[in-house]
Amino acid sequence: MTSSIQFGLDRLLDTAALRRPLAGRRVALLAHPASVTRSLVHSLDALAALPDLQLTAAFGPQHGLRGDKQDNMVESPDFIDPLHHIPVFSLYGEVRRPTDAMMDSFDVLLVDLQDLGCRIYTFITTLRYVLEAAAEHGKTVWVLDRPNPAGRPVEGLLLRAGWESFVGAGPLPMRHGLTMGELARWFIATLRLDVDCQVIPMQGWEPDAAPGYGWPAGERSWINPSPNAPNLSMARAYAGTVMLEGTTLSEGRGTTRPLELFGAPDIDARALLAAMRALAPDWLAGCVLRECWFEPTFHKHAGLLCNGLQIHVEDAAHYDHGAFRPWRVQALAFKALRLLQPDYPLWRDFAYEYEHDRLAIDLINGSALLREWVDDPAAAPGDLNALAAADEAVWGAERASYLLY
Repeated sequence: MTSSIQFGLDRLLDTAALRRPLAGRRVALLAHPASVTRSLVHSLDALAALPDLQLTAAFGPQHGLRGDKQDNMVESPDFIDPLHHIPVFSLYGEVRRPTDAMMDSFDVLLVDLQDLGCRIYTFITTLRYVLEAAAEHGKTVWVLDRPNPAGRPVEGLLLRAGWESFVGAGPLPMRHGLTMGELARWFIATLRLDVDCQVIPMQGWEPDAAPGYGWPAGERSWINPSPNAPNLSMARAYAGTVMLEGTTLSEGRGTTRPLELFGAPDIDARALLAAMRALAPDWLAGCVLRECWFEPTFHKHAGLLCNGLQIHVEDAAHYDHGAFRPWRVQALAFKALRLLQPDYPLWRDFAYEYEHDRLAIDLINGSALLREWVDDPAAAPGDLNALAAADEAVWGAERASYLLY
């Protein structure tokens, strides 16, 4: 791994020539807690300190600009930043798309968001919404690019037409393998947006290099981009474990390893793992699954002892970046549970990301296909694999022209 990686933010701060087109223009920033410089200064503070930049507003996505909200559908209000005395608009409060008044507060919007490389992560949808608003209002967007910590591998079904939502910004697979800058290029092309958009690319990003495979491990501190994204292991597993949000199983919220483990008080994790190995052992490549016990302090099954499995993707002896397929690992767990306990109340029926009439598991997957496969006793692993492999091949070809690195 090169020791000279620079994120888009650092390049903008270090290079006056890059900032020159911003002179005399009102600049806004869309950021969250992981929007920090190499020396861990928040991008709002770093940009506000530049004498040649006129910062007039800031925007916060889900969980807030500074990162205050723990769970989904917990909204953040607008406020005046106490240090910089500029309005901070919430794009996860009264609105999720910027209003006309918000758009009137700037000429150029800098987008500095650390993503996790998963379609369901709502920062992607917010990026789409601000690009659409910028096209409508004749505003400029600069994306200050950051790594995709899950790297380049692609996995999962493509979102089907009509299944767009706040957790489904477009026909992407669950694990898309793009950076935010590359996603912006894809959105602009596929949505045919007439927008002035520029990507400030990273320098020295090596998504295939060990040990980080997307994240510059050992070079940059990990800052939670959302409250339950505490480390690189979570980022790697997330394209699978996020599906747990649509189930009655705990995804580990209320523990110190959220979205790396799953379980419930009424499952037998040892039997579950044996069934997974019998069904599709090749789907478990690249990681180690370990039986564990945990007691969530909040959220699902709070205060109850859960039996479950933790997905281990940390050590070089067991983690294989190219072989690990988190979406299949989690799908296989659901299938095995359905076979062991056919009547298990697996799918959680609740309002999810402002949707009330469609099951969360279907919104998460961008169609009903995965749930139907799990619930069909006659459907085999090969059936889901055939569907997913076809989608993955289509996406692999489509995304090629948007890659910057």
